[in-house]
Amino acid sequence: MTRKKKKRSNKIENLTNSIFEILKSDRTKSFNYKQIAAKLGVNDASSRNQIIKTLQRLKANQEIEEIDRGKFKAIISTEYHTGILDVSARGSGYVICDDFEDDIYVASNNINKALNGDEVEIYVYKRRKRGKLEGEITKIIKRERTEYVGIIQIHKSYAFVIADSTKMYKDIFVPINKINKADDGDKVLVKLEDWPEKADSPYGKILKVLGRPGEHNTEIHSILAEFGLPYEFPNEVEVFANEINTEINEDEIKKRRDMRDVLTFTIDPKDAKDFDDALSFQKLKNGNYEIGIHIADVSHYVKENTILDDEAYERATSVYLVDRVVPMLPEILSNNACSLRPHEEKFTFSAVFEINNKSEIIDRWFGRTVTYSDARFAYEEAQEIIETKNNNISKEISINGKAYKADQAIADAILKLDELAKIMRVKRMKDGAISFDKVEVKFNLDETSNPTGVYFKTSKDANKLIEEFMLLANREVAKFIGQQSPKKTFVYRVHDEPNDEKLAALQNIVSRFGYKLNFTDRQTTTKSLNNLLKDVNGTKEQNLVDTLAIRTMSKAEYTTNNIGHYGLAFNYYSHFTSPIRRYPDVMTHRLLQYYLDGNKSANEDAFEEKCMHSSKMENLATKAERNSIKYMQVKFMQDHKDQEFVGVISGVTDWGIYVEIVENKCEGMVRIRDIKDDYYRFDQDEYALIGEKTKNVYQLGDEVIVKVKQADLVRKHLDFTLLGKNEA
Repeated sequence: MTRKKKKRSNKIENLTNSIFEILKSDRTKSFNYKQIAAKLGVNDASSRNQIIKTLQRLKANQEIEEIDRGKFKAIISTEYHTGILDVSARGSGYVICDDFEDDIYVASNNINKALNGDEVEIYVYKRRKRGKLEGEITKIIKRERTEYVGIIQIHKSYAFVIADSTKMYKDIFVPINKINKADDGDKVLVKLEDWPEKADSPYGKILKVLGRPGEHNTEIHSILAEFGLPYEFPNEVEVFANEINTEINEDEIKKRRDMRDVLTFTIDPKDAKDFDDALSFQKLKNGNYEIGIHIADVSHYVKENTILDDEAYERATSVYLVDRVVPMLPEILSNNACSLRPHEEKFTFSAVFEINNKSEIIDRWFGRTVTYSDARFAYEEAQEIIETKNNNISKEISINGKAYKADQAIADAILKLDELAKIMRVKRMKDGAISFDKVEVKFNLDETSNPTGVYFKTSKDANKLIEEFMLLANREVAKFIGQQSPKKTFVYRVHDEPNDEKLAALQNIVSRFGYKLNFTDRQTTTKSLNNLLKDVNGTKEQNLVDTLAIRTMSKAEYTTNNIGHYGLAFNYYSHFTSPIRRYPDVMTHRLLQYYLDGNKSANEDAFEEKCMHSSKMENLATKAERNSIKYMQVKFMQDHKDQEFVGVISGVTDWGIYVEIVENKCEGMVRIRDIKDDYYRFDQDEYALIGEKTKNVYQLGDEVIVKVKQADLVRKHLDFTLLGKNEA
């Protein structure tokens, strides 16, 4: 008689690890053995018994906990933390975590499908060799983004998108039925849809074909798409905006302070298309001056809970690219109804001050007004009046149909406003404000948006006049609400104190140029920084030092939690003066009117969420603006490949040096492998490349001669050939 063989049970491989993964996937949730079996895809008695036994063993070892009969949970360990992942081009990264002073290194094999900017959970441990913190990403809490710009490569039955961003370390797989009519080599916008567990690459679908790489509109639209910024309004938003009643009617005028008889004018860039602020000026009988800062009353037209307001909130800001503006509001509002154009009546929201000859505020008033702009000045025209004290300007003005000579009205007003603004600026600097007047790179463009030249925008007295009165309005509005008791929710623009480590790093770098800083206290710190910025003005290292000094500062942001504005030396500061292009200003207008009407405090959590969104969108817009400048610089340098340029070494790394050309501020890289006269090593402490045989030193701040080796429009990158040091 043959003995019957006992049926062997199948052992579940890596069961302990699998159970840990299931429990760790949501450590707030408990699981019983049936749920675990279902997740593992097993349902036979043997597998269930193995799961039960393993659960009991892990419980006995205190590796998991039984919170209810038969229900198990992961033990929340202090080794688990949350933070934001910053990915390097090589696929490894660092998690920035509030729980630790230093960032936590994550090797590429421990990234576990997290992407740059993701909010992640990380298991932290110490490296065996150096004892420094290292970690493994255990969970993706929130994806920072799911859309990427890149070049599509189409194969027979599938495609891949190679993302433009060096932070995206994986190509994106696209099924052939999801390429959305793209051609091979097109620049596209792709959306991540899934990342299967065993797949090496994420799966996506093409949302939009942007065009052929290198073409102007393709690259500009790619910049906007890269940061999730729209370049056109939905049709229904345009229709809604066009149907708004924008006439200046008598019923509404009666609800406002009528200031149409007061001399009012705008001073803006010569190419400005929207004018969201104007100044009014009149001398009072007591010898003081009534000065009004009048701002377009956007909130009169953009009502809450409308598709127009939703769209403005989502955008949160206008985006200023080199060749175009992507507005926050449709043109019917931004360039027409809300634009304080000359010789037109407008609804405005105003801050009106009585000020004496010492620029002291005697009285203030806030509220809705109706105004009439008598004239429009470009900064250059106002600057000419200030510089020449010229009262015989050619502007013809009319106030309510009555003719006035320019020398009687506007020229006198501009000169007095300039005088008062300078007093305010001196006081602000004395109080500890920091004078950041960084050079702005601008381009002369032809009719097809090709750059024909580079010039630099500098801030002169006329610019500073407007700046001081806008700062005055922003500060006083914030102070008016911020000092009320009980406390009222408000939108503040805050700026924290600089980080001590960053200040020390700045000191280390600028000392190489012979500058000394004193960081003993706030007063010596601000004085040192202002002296530094003044001393570097006009030097070869100015742009480098200006940039480093700005990076030393904390980022300004919007919040309901007022901590003051370090850079301006204000205890209270808000944004009130640009509601056409900034959504926080719209919120400020609404809240100010809400409190002027006698209402109690608004919901702080709701406004804090809106502040966070506005700060985020402002940051994205700034990045897009910088990318458009970089793109235009590369485009400009394409036509100058045979020219030699003097540049300043603006950065030193282990793969090469960055050089900024003095005459046009274009920055490019000299790769270390392209310097042929020696083998160079990177000295981190000296911010230098040093030749092993020749002992040649290329150090931060050195002047060198370079030529363009390659201008890559798609990557927005310049490669230079190093010709040597500038010995002139």
